[in-house]
Amino acid sequence: MIYSLDRDTSLCAPFLSVVPVTGVSVSVLVTRATQATICSSNATASHLDELQFDLGEGPCWEALSSRRPALHSDVQGEDQSTWPAFANAVRGSDVHGMFAFPLVVGSLDIGAVDLYSSSVGGLTAEQVADASALAQLTGWQVLRRLLNQNPDDEEGSSHSRREVHQATGMVLAQLGINAEEASLLLRAHAFSSGRSVREISNDVVERRLDFSTGASQ
Repeated sequence: MIYSLDRDTSLCAPFLSVVPVTGVSVSVLVTRATQATICSSNATASHLDELQFDLGEGPCWEALSSRRPALHSDVQGEDQSTWPAFANAVRGSDVHGMFAFPLVVGSLDIGAVDLYSSSVGGLTAEQVADASALAQLTGWQVLRRLLNQNPDDEEGSSHSRREVHQATGMVLAQLGINAEEASLLLRAHAFSSGRSVREISNDVVERRLDFSTGASQ
């Protein structure tokens, strides 16, 4: 299935249209100190995000750390020794199935999509594939929103601008993406690391940073 996401549309709505769940939220988890809910479909979805932010554990952290979907058909009936505090916090609620998908762009870990169901039951392989495809598109949209709110000053010498262009070309070749996406990744890496685009570009040009492997020297 092919999806497209309009940047002015709620990022949560597409997930509800393809996965039979009760609620969904999209959150940014750049670091444990940089966390925010981008959208949520209802109050319970928002509350689940807040719990995971506060506790530092739960399905969204599991998905982001493994870079794979975290699929739990019944969080109240399963042994959740990996995140006991969160499991205890939702015990007795109407939250049963929880399915988290990482928002990953290249070597960058952006956040997660949390889906919850008020009934017990898992997702089919097709539903997991559909949600994973949406999560990949959502990762790019979240990056664009973040970077539009945190513009990086790329003005400087002609040498600096040439280096940024050179680095963009190298990232493009490393990942097989287009120039706009390569530029976005450079800005996103700078944003998440607290450095300038020019500094990140220099690392790429000098081969200290390779986006295809995530290696940094």
